[in-house]
Amino acid sequence: MQATLSALLAKASAEFVGLQSRADFEAAKARYVGPNGELTALMKQMGAVPKEQRPALGKLINEAKGQLQGQLDAALARISSAEIAAQLGPAIDPTLPSPDAGPGTSHPLTLVREEMCRILRKAGFAVVEGPEVETEYYCFDALSTPADHPARDAQDTFYFPAQARFGNISKKVAEEKYLLRTHTSSVQIRTMLKGKPPLRVVSPGRVYRRDTSDATHSANFHQIECLYVDKNVTVRDLKALLDYIFASLLGKNTKTRFRPHYFGYTEPSFEVDLSAQHLPKVNKEWIEIGGCGMVDPAVFEGVGYDSTVWTGYAFGMGLERLAMLMYGIDDIRYFYQNDLRFLKQFT
Repeated sequence: MQATLSALLAKASAEFVGLQSRADFEAAKARYVGPNGELTALMKQMGAVPKEQRPALGKLINEAKGQLQGQLDAALARISSAEIAAQLGPAIDPTLPSPDAGPGTSHPLTLVREEMCRILRKAGFAVVEGPEVETEYYCFDALSTPADHPARDAQDTFYFPAQARFGNISKKVAEEKYLLRTHTSSVQIRTMLKGKPPLRVVSPGRVYRRDTSDATHSANFHQIECLYVDKNVTVRDLKALLDYIFASLLGKNTKTRFRPHYFGYTEPSFEVDLSAQHLPKVNKEWIEIGGCGMVDPAVFEGVGYDSTVWTGYAFGMGLERLAMLMYGIDDIRYFYQNDLRFLKQFT
Protein backbone atom coordinates (compact mmCIF):
# COMPACT_ATOMS: atom_id res chain seq x y z
CA MET A 1 0.00 0.00 0.00
CA GLN A 2 2.82 2.41 0.80
CA ALA A 3 4.34 1.88 -2.66
CA THR A 4 0.93 2.49 -4.24
CA LEU A 5 0.47 5.75 -2.33
CA SER A 6 3.97 6.94 -3.22
CA ALA A 7 3.34 6.25 -6.88
CA LEU A 8 0.00 8.10 -6.71
CA LEU A 9 1.66 11.16 -5.16
CA ALA A 10 4.43 11.21 -7.76
CA LYS A 11 1.91 10.92 -10.58
CA ALA A 12 -0.22 13.75 -9.12
CA SER A 13 2.79 16.01 -8.62
CA ALA A 14 3.84 15.64 -12.24
CA GLU A 15 0.31 16.28 -13.45
CA PHE A 16 -0.37 19.32 -11.25
CA VAL A 17 2.73 21.13 -12.52
CA GLY A 18 1.27 21.26 -16.01
CA LEU A 19 -2.19 22.59 -15.05
CA GLN A 20 -2.97 25.89 -16.83
CA SER A 21 -6.57 26.74 -15.97
CA ARG A 22 -9.15 26.32 -13.26
CA ALA A 23 -11.08 23.87 -15.41
CA ASP A 24 -7.98 21.66 -15.71
CA PHE A 25 -7.44 22.00 -11.96
CA GLU A 26 -11.00 20.95 -11.09
CA ALA A 27 -10.78 17.93 -13.42
CA ALA A 28 -7.47 16.83 -11.88
CA LYS A 29 -8.80 17.31 -8.38
CA ALA A 30 -11.80 15.12 -9.18
CA ARG A 31 -9.51 12.37 -10.54
CA TYR A 32 -7.69 12.10 -7.21
CA VAL A 33 -9.96 13.17 -4.37
CA GLY A 34 -13.39 13.26 -5.97
CA PRO A 35 -16.08 10.64 -5.20
CA ASN A 36 -14.57 8.36 -7.85
CA GLY A 37 -10.99 9.56 -7.42
CA GLU A 38 -7.91 7.34 -7.10
CA LEU A 39 -7.17 8.27 -3.47
CA THR A 40 -10.84 7.88 -2.60
CA ALA A 41 -10.77 4.33 -4.07
CA LEU A 42 -7.79 3.41 -1.88
CA MET A 43 -9.57 4.77 1.20
CA LYS A 44 -12.58 2.56 0.41
CA GLN A 45 -10.32 -0.51 0.62
CA MET A 46 -9.86 0.07 4.35
CA GLY A 47 -12.89 -2.10 5.06
CA ALA A 48 -11.21 -5.18 3.58
CA VAL A 49 -7.99 -4.77 5.60
CA PRO A 50 -7.55 -6.82 8.79
CA LYS A 51 -8.45 -4.87 11.93
CA GLU A 52 -4.92 -4.93 13.38
CA GLN A 53 -3.48 -3.37 10.17
CA ARG A 54 -6.01 -0.53 9.89
CA PRO A 55 -4.26 2.01 12.21
CA ALA A 56 -1.01 1.85 10.26
CA LEU A 57 -2.79 1.94 6.91
CA GLY A 58 -5.02 4.81 8.02
CA LYS A 59 -1.94 6.80 9.05
CA LEU A 60 -0.35 6.26 5.63
CA ILE A 61 -3.51 7.29 3.80
CA ASN A 62 -3.94 10.46 5.93
CA GLU A 63 -0.33 11.47 5.31
CA ALA A 64 -0.80 10.91 1.58
CA LYS A 65 -4.05 12.88 1.66
CA GLY A 66 -2.30 15.80 3.40
CA GLN A 67 0.54 15.84 0.84
CA LEU A 68 -1.93 15.65 -2.02
CA GLN A 69 -3.92 18.57 -0.60
CA GLY A 70 -0.71 20.60 -0.32
CA GLN A 71 0.03 19.94 -3.99
CA LEU A 72 -3.51 20.94 -4.92
CA ASP A 73 -3.24 24.20 -2.94
CA ALA A 74 0.08 25.06 -4.57
CA ALA A 75 -1.34 24.41 -8.03
CA LEU A 76 -4.42 26.57 -7.37
CA ALA A 77 -2.28 29.41 -5.99
CA ARG A 78 -0.09 29.30 -9.10
CA ILE A 79 -3.15 29.38 -11.41
CA SER A 80 -4.69 32.27 -9.41
CA SER A 81 -1.46 34.28 -9.63
CA ALA A 82 -1.33 33.72 -13.39
CA GLU A 83 -4.93 34.91 -13.75
CA ILE A 84 -4.21 38.09 -11.76
CA ALA A 85 -1.05 38.76 -13.77
CA ALA A 86 -3.04 38.39 -17.00
CA GLN A 87 -5.62 40.88 -15.77
CA LEU A 88 -2.99 43.41 -14.67
CA GLY A 89 -1.04 43.23 -17.89
CA PRO A 90 2.64 44.09 -18.29
CA ALA A 91 4.55 45.38 -15.29
CA ILE A 92 4.63 49.14 -14.84
CA ASP A 93 7.91 50.91 -15.42
CA PRO A 94 8.15 53.42 -12.54
CA THR A 95 10.71 55.48 -14.49
CA LEU A 96 8.16 56.44 -17.15
CA PRO A 97 6.39 59.82 -16.84
CA SER A 98 2.98 59.78 -15.17
CA PRO A 99 -0.05 59.97 -17.47
CA ASP A 100 -1.43 62.54 -15.00
CA ALA A 101 1.74 64.64 -15.10
CA GLY A 102 1.19 68.29 -14.43
CA PRO A 103 0.67 70.64 -11.51
CA GLY A 104 -1.18 69.22 -8.54
CA THR A 105 -4.22 70.75 -6.91
CA SER A 106 -5.09 71.79 -3.39
CA HIS A 107 -7.93 70.14 -1.52
CA PRO A 108 -11.11 72.28 -1.49
CA LEU A 109 -10.90 72.57 2.30
CA THR A 110 -7.33 73.86 1.96
CA LEU A 111 -8.48 76.38 -0.63
CA VAL A 112 -11.22 77.71 1.66
CA ARG A 113 -8.94 77.79 4.69
CA GLU A 114 -6.23 79.72 2.83
CA GLU A 115 -8.74 82.18 1.38
CA MET A 116 -10.30 82.83 4.80
CA CYS A 117 -6.88 83.39 6.34
CA ARG A 118 -5.94 85.73 3.49
CA ILE A 119 -9.08 87.81 4.04
CA LEU A 120 -8.53 87.99 7.79
CA ARG A 121 -4.85 88.87 7.44
CA LYS A 122 -5.95 91.93 5.44
CA ALA A 123 -8.08 92.87 8.46
CA GLY A 124 -5.05 92.60 10.77
CA PHE A 125 -5.48 89.07 12.12
CA ALA A 126 -2.54 86.74 12.72
CA VAL A 127 -2.89 82.99 12.12
CA VAL A 128 -2.17 80.85 15.22
CA GLU A 129 -2.46 77.09 15.68
CA GLY A 130 -2.56 74.74 18.64
CA PRO A 131 -2.56 71.03 19.50
CA GLU A 132 -5.42 68.74 18.51
CA VAL A 133 -4.96 66.79 21.77
CA GLU A 134 -6.15 69.04 24.58
CA THR A 135 -7.00 69.01 28.27
CA GLU A 136 -10.34 69.77 29.86
CA TYR A 137 -9.04 73.11 31.12
CA TYR A 138 -8.23 74.60 27.71
CA CYS A 139 -11.19 73.03 25.94
CA PHE A 140 -13.90 73.57 28.58
CA ASP A 141 -12.96 75.05 31.97
CA ALA A 142 -11.28 78.21 30.67
CA LEU A 143 -14.28 78.75 28.39
CA SER A 144 -16.77 78.73 31.27
CA THR A 145 -18.22 75.35 30.32
CA PRO A 146 -19.50 73.74 33.56
CA ALA A 147 -18.65 70.15 34.46
CA ASP A 148 -22.24 68.99 33.88
CA HIS A 149 -22.59 70.59 30.45
CA PRO A 150 -23.76 68.12 27.76
CA ALA A 151 -20.79 69.01 25.53
CA ARG A 152 -18.48 67.44 28.13
CA ASP A 153 -20.32 64.14 28.11
CA ALA A 154 -18.55 61.06 26.74
CA GLN A 155 -21.34 60.78 24.15
CA ASP A 156 -20.21 64.08 22.61
CA THR A 157 -16.43 64.24 23.21
CA PHE A 158 -13.58 61.83 22.49
CA TYR A 159 -11.71 61.29 25.78
CA PHE A 160 -8.41 59.43 26.13
CA PRO A 161 -8.03 56.69 28.77
CA ALA A 162 -7.04 57.93 32.21
CA GLN A 163 -3.58 56.35 31.89
CA ALA A 164 -2.80 58.19 28.62
CA ARG A 165 0.15 60.58 28.77
CA PHE A 166 1.19 63.37 26.41
CA GLY A 167 4.45 64.91 27.56
CA ASN A 168 4.15 67.99 25.36
CA ILE A 169 0.61 68.85 26.59
CA SER A 170 0.69 70.09 30.18
CA LYS A 171 -2.26 69.81 32.55
CA LYS A 172 -3.51 72.65 34.70
CA VAL A 173 -5.12 70.19 37.13
CA ALA A 174 -3.70 66.72 37.77
CA GLU A 175 -7.14 65.03 37.69
CA GLU A 176 -8.28 66.48 34.36
CA LYS A 177 -8.51 64.28 31.27
CA TYR A 178 -6.93 64.44 27.85
CA LEU A 179 -9.30 64.71 24.90
CA LEU A 180 -9.50 65.50 21.21
CA ARG A 181 -10.46 69.17 20.98
CA THR A 182 -14.08 69.85 20.11
CA HIS A 183 -13.36 73.37 18.81
CA THR A 184 -10.37 75.60 18.12
CA SER A 185 -11.44 78.01 20.88
CA SER A 186 -8.79 76.27 22.99
CA VAL A 187 -6.18 78.00 20.80
CA GLN A 188 -7.64 81.37 21.82
CA ILE A 189 -7.16 80.53 25.50
CA ARG A 190 -3.57 79.45 24.90
CA THR A 191 -2.91 82.65 22.94
CA MET A 192 -4.33 84.91 25.66
CA LEU A 193 -2.32 83.14 28.36
CA LYS A 194 0.87 83.73 26.38
CA GLY A 195 0.44 87.41 25.52
CA LYS A 196 -1.17 90.67 26.53
CA PRO A 197 -3.84 92.58 24.61
CA PRO A 198 -4.56 94.06 22.18
CA LEU A 199 -4.58 91.03 19.88
CA ARG A 200 -6.28 89.74 16.76
CA VAL A 201 -5.92 86.05 15.98
CA VAL A 202 -7.54 83.50 13.68
CA SER A 203 -7.20 79.80 14.56
CA PRO A 204 -8.08 77.29 11.82
CA GLY A 205 -7.79 73.55 12.44
CA ARG A 206 -9.23 70.07 12.75
CA VAL A 207 -11.71 69.29 15.51
CA TYR A 208 -13.50 66.15 16.69
CA ARG A 209 -16.97 65.41 18.03
CA ARG A 210 -18.89 62.18 18.38
CA ASP A 211 -21.32 62.43 15.50
CA THR A 212 -22.94 60.08 13.02
CA SER A 213 -21.46 60.43 9.55
CA ASP A 214 -24.10 61.45 7.03
CA ALA A 215 -24.40 63.94 4.20
CA THR A 216 -23.97 66.97 6.48
CA HIS A 217 -22.16 65.70 9.60
CA SER A 218 -18.82 64.11 10.41
CA ALA A 219 -17.00 63.12 13.59
CA ASN A 220 -13.90 64.83 12.17
CA PHE A 221 -14.22 68.25 10.59
CA HIS A 222 -12.51 71.67 10.42
CA GLN A 223 -13.23 74.99 12.04
CA ILE A 224 -11.92 78.53 11.80
CA GLU A 225 -12.32 80.83 14.79
CA CYS A 226 -11.39 84.44 15.41
CA LEU A 227 -10.68 86.48 18.52
CA TYR A 228 -10.26 90.24 18.76
CA VAL A 229 -9.38 91.90 22.08
CA ASP A 230 -8.90 95.65 22.46
CA LYS A 231 -10.41 98.66 24.19
CA ASN A 232 -13.98 99.67 23.32
CA VAL A 233 -14.71 96.70 21.03
CA THR A 234 -18.44 96.45 20.30
CA VAL A 235 -20.99 94.21 18.58
CA ARG A 236 -20.96 96.71 15.72
CA ASP A 237 -17.30 95.86 15.11
CA LEU A 238 -18.13 92.15 15.09
CA LYS A 239 -20.99 92.59 12.60
CA ALA A 240 -18.82 94.78 10.35
CA LEU A 241 -16.05 92.18 10.21
CA LEU A 242 -18.44 89.33 9.39
CA ASP A 243 -20.05 91.41 6.64
CA TYR A 244 -16.59 92.10 5.22
CA ILE A 245 -15.53 88.42 5.38
CA PHE A 246 -18.59 87.02 3.64
CA ALA A 247 -18.73 89.75 1.01
CA SER A 248 -15.07 89.04 0.20
CA LEU A 249 -15.51 85.26 0.23
CA LEU A 250 -18.93 84.74 -1.33
CA GLY A 251 -19.69 87.96 -3.20
CA LYS A 252 -21.09 91.42 -2.53
CA ASN A 253 -24.68 90.18 -2.63
CA THR A 254 -24.10 88.19 0.57
CA LYS A 255 -25.84 89.44 3.71
CA THR A 256 -25.61 88.44 7.38
CA ARG A 257 -27.89 88.71 10.37
CA PHE A 258 -27.65 87.88 14.08
CA ARG A 259 -30.10 85.84 16.14
CA PRO A 260 -29.83 85.76 19.96
CA HIS A 261 -28.28 82.55 21.25
CA TYR A 262 -26.35 81.19 24.24
CA PHE A 263 -22.67 80.25 24.47
CA GLY A 264 -20.95 79.85 27.82
CA TYR A 265 -17.94 81.96 26.85
CA THR A 266 -19.64 84.93 25.13
CA GLU A 267 -22.23 87.40 26.38
CA PRO A 268 -24.22 88.50 24.47
CA SER A 269 -24.12 85.55 22.05
CA PHE A 270 -25.53 85.18 18.56
CA GLU A 271 -26.11 82.68 15.80
CA VAL A 272 -24.98 84.03 12.44
CA ASP A 273 -27.30 83.56 9.45
CA LEU A 274 -26.24 84.02 5.87
CA SER A 275 -28.24 85.10 2.85
CA ALA A 276 -26.51 84.03 -0.37
CA GLN A 277 -29.09 82.83 -2.87
CA HIS A 278 -26.74 83.66 -5.74
CA LEU A 279 -24.65 80.62 -4.78
CA PRO A 280 -25.27 77.14 -6.26
CA LYS A 281 -27.60 74.84 -4.31
CA VAL A 282 -28.65 77.53 -1.81
CA ASN A 283 -32.41 77.19 -1.87
CA LYS A 284 -33.32 79.07 1.32
CA GLU A 285 -33.28 82.79 1.99
CA TRP A 286 -31.30 82.41 5.25
CA ILE A 287 -29.01 79.61 6.38
CA GLU A 288 -27.13 79.21 9.66
CA ILE A 289 -23.35 79.53 9.22
CA GLY A 290 -21.75 79.92 12.67
CA GLY A 291 -21.78 81.35 16.16
CA CYS A 292 -20.35 84.53 17.68
CA GLY A 293 -20.54 86.96 20.56
CA MET A 294 -18.73 89.33 22.88
CA VAL A 295 -16.19 87.55 25.09
CA ASP A 296 -17.59 86.96 28.58
CA PRO A 297 -15.71 88.98 31.25
CA ALA A 298 -15.27 85.72 33.22
CA VAL A 299 -13.12 84.34 30.39
CA PHE A 300 -10.93 87.46 30.49
CA GLU A 301 -10.54 87.23 34.24
CA GLY A 302 -9.51 83.58 33.92
CA VAL A 303 -6.57 84.47 31.65
CA GLY A 304 -5.51 87.52 33.63
CA TYR A 305 -7.10 90.25 31.48
CA ASP A 306 -8.79 93.17 33.23
CA SER A 307 -12.37 93.00 31.94
CA THR A 308 -12.99 96.62 32.98
CA VAL A 309 -10.35 97.73 30.48
CA TRP A 310 -10.49 95.18 27.68
CA THR A 311 -13.41 93.95 25.60
CA GLY A 312 -13.49 91.63 22.63
CA TYR A 313 -15.44 89.43 20.31
CA ALA A 314 -15.09 85.87 19.06
CA PHE A 315 -16.72 83.89 16.29
CA GLY A 316 -16.35 80.50 14.65
CA MET A 317 -17.66 78.43 11.76
CA GLY A 318 -17.04 75.17 9.92
CA LEU A 319 -14.78 75.14 6.87
CA GLU A 320 -16.71 72.22 5.36
CA ARG A 321 -19.90 74.26 5.54
CA LEU A 322 -18.25 77.17 3.76
CA ALA A 323 -16.75 74.90 1.08
CA MET A 324 -20.10 73.24 0.46
CA LEU A 325 -21.68 76.67 -0.07
CA MET A 326 -18.89 77.98 -2.30
CA TYR A 327 -18.64 74.96 -4.58
CA GLY A 328 -22.18 73.61 -4.49
CA ILE A 329 -21.19 70.36 -2.74
CA ASP A 330 -24.14 68.53 -1.18
CA ASP A 331 -22.38 65.73 0.75
CA ILE A 332 -19.68 66.36 3.36
CA ARG A 333 -18.27 62.85 2.89
CA TYR A 334 -16.84 63.79 -0.52
CA PHE A 335 -14.12 65.76 1.29
CA TYR A 336 -12.66 62.64 2.92
CA GLN A 337 -12.98 59.95 0.22
CA ASN A 338 -9.80 60.86 -1.71
CA ASP A 339 -11.63 60.39 -5.01
CA LEU A 340 -9.50 61.91 -7.78
CA ARG A 341 -12.59 62.54 -9.88
CA PHE A 342 -13.81 64.89 -7.15
CA LEU A 343 -10.45 66.47 -6.30
CA LYS A 344 -9.45 67.22 -9.90
CA GLN A 345 -12.39 69.60 -10.20
CA PHE A 346 -10.50 72.09 -8.03
CA THR A 347 -7.38 72.42 -10.20
